[in-house]
Amino acid sequence: MKFMKLGTRPDTFFTTESIRSVSSEVFTDLQIQVQDSFYRLHKFPLLSKCLLLQRHCSELKDAAEHAIIQLPDLPGGAEAFETCAKFCYGITITLSALNIVPVWCAAEYLQMNEDAERGNLARKLDSFFESCILRRWKDTLVTLQSTRKYPPLCEELGITARCVDAVATAIVANHPNSKAGPRNWWAESISELGSDHYWRIMVTIKSAGVVSDELIVDALQIYAWRWLPDTSRDGYESNLATEDSSSESRRQRLLMDKIVSLLPTEKGSASCSFLLKLLKVANLLNASSSLRMELRRRIGRQLEEASVDDLLIPPASTSNDALYDVDTVMAVLEEFLLQGQSPPTSPPRERLRCCSTSRVAKLIDGYLQKIARDKNLPMEKLIAIAEAVPDSARPDHDDLYRAVDIYLRAHPELDKNARKQLCRILDCRKLSMGACAHAARNEVLPLRVVVQVLFFEQARAALAGGRVIELPGKVKALLATGAAAPPEDGWSISRLKCPSTKLVTLKMRLEEEEEDDDMDDDLVPRDALTRSASSRLRALCFLPRTPKRIIGKLLAMNRSLSYRH
Repeated sequence: MKFMKLGTRPDTFFTTESIRSVSSEVFTDLQIQVQDSFYRLHKFPLLSKCLLLQRHCSELKDAAEHAIIQLPDLPGGAEAFETCAKFCYGITITLSALNIVPVWCAAEYLQMNEDAERGNLARKLDSFFESCILRRWKDTLVTLQSTRKYPPLCEELGITARCVDAVATAIVANHPNSKAGPRNWWAESISELGSDHYWRIMVTIKSAGVVSDELIVDALQIYAWRWLPDTSRDGYESNLATEDSSSESRRQRLLMDKIVSLLPTEKGSASCSFLLKLLKVANLLNASSSLRMELRRRIGRQLEEASVDDLLIPPASTSNDALYDVDTVMAVLEEFLLQGQSPPTSPPRERLRCCSTSRVAKLIDGYLQKIARDKNLPMEKLIAIAEAVPDSARPDHDDLYRAVDIYLRAHPELDKNARKQLCRILDCRKLSMGACAHAARNEVLPLRVVVQVLFFEQARAALAGGRVIELPGKVKALLATGAAAPPEDGWSISRLKCPSTKLVTLKMRLEEEEEDDDMDDDLVPRDALTRSASSRLRALCFLPRTPKRIIGKLLAMNRSLSYRH
């Protein structure tokens, strides 16, 4: 750190009875009070360099002999005043980035400028600032930090603006050479700055057009995690407990606005994970609706990059018993779907959009499995998110079935109608063999769903027998969903080899079920079969409307398959 020494005389200031004075053969004739400190000094050395003291003495000329000049608002307080006073006496003072700002502001307040005397303290400080401070990275940052205590005066003196320009210029100028070290060597250093100074530096850097968007976002991430609250509920509350919550929240909302305004606009410049973390903080801080909408829009453009954990957003209110903010995820999903409605500009772009939609469907199904464990999650919200995903984006319903199974087990209080309503989001034709094996013995599923699963498994078995009529392509695609690898959680197809066991179990369960009057329509739409289809095909694909009749048909199909084999 650079320093400058002014003056040659030894320090002769002393304290007696709480009064600061200077050793001299001449009696003191000037009394000054700076906040709680009292000084007895001499007019001659001080008035020759301080126009403010000249004016005060002129005003007190007719006052009592021991009148005291009050300086309650002097920047830097007694310490800065004493440094200025020692300069007037020619006593050696040492100046550096650590104290140049308060001394400079005090000198300006006392009007120690060229109008009072050539080569006065203010001029010397300006020269030292330009020639030494601004040429050293750490000195400039320390000085800039110091300006936060005296913002208006530092702006008037040009200290703040020159520090900001010096920091930004150093970053831009050294950017091509940063390959020799960390590319964002500067990001950690400037993360200690206040939001106003940081924002001005980043705006200057961005306007230069030299530093890449990647490094800009890296720096913003470092700054965000340095100053924004933790997105966990406990971390957020403990962060606010150290200061007045209202003022702290207001400060952090302003900080959020600045960070989001600095984000590059290009898609993918900021990771979806980072954007979602910002959205979590924005919700916790109750940020403006326009800011949250902008974040949701950005996230929607690249939602396929997110992970399930990224979507686990805590609720904004600590009084909310739910574990997660499902409404925000729904809003992000709607943004993604809305942007997908714009017409594609080329076939490759259309294929890319389809791939993104499929990845988002997989992501949402994984998210549903996570939130399904929340005992306070309304079923309607889970259904709304599940149904928001286009059906064409789900090649299978295995992950969706897992979510339904988890929700039913976490909410045993659901009645039969509620369980049936939830299971309507499932398409049994899109379940793999492993999922069907699990569903067939799943006691929390409504009976009709289990029967439907068994029906389609028998249909698959009939198709696999090799002696059935050739099906039209549309119907074959409808029934033959293909056997996927057995999923986890104990899903297995081994027990499908003994379907009669499951059917006997179902018959026992039927004795405990009442006849349903509001059965769903047939699982295979009747218009899916052409009029030329054989009676055997129609008998295979049409389900009766009551569980008992379905069981009877399944038993008949099972006997037929057993007889053939």
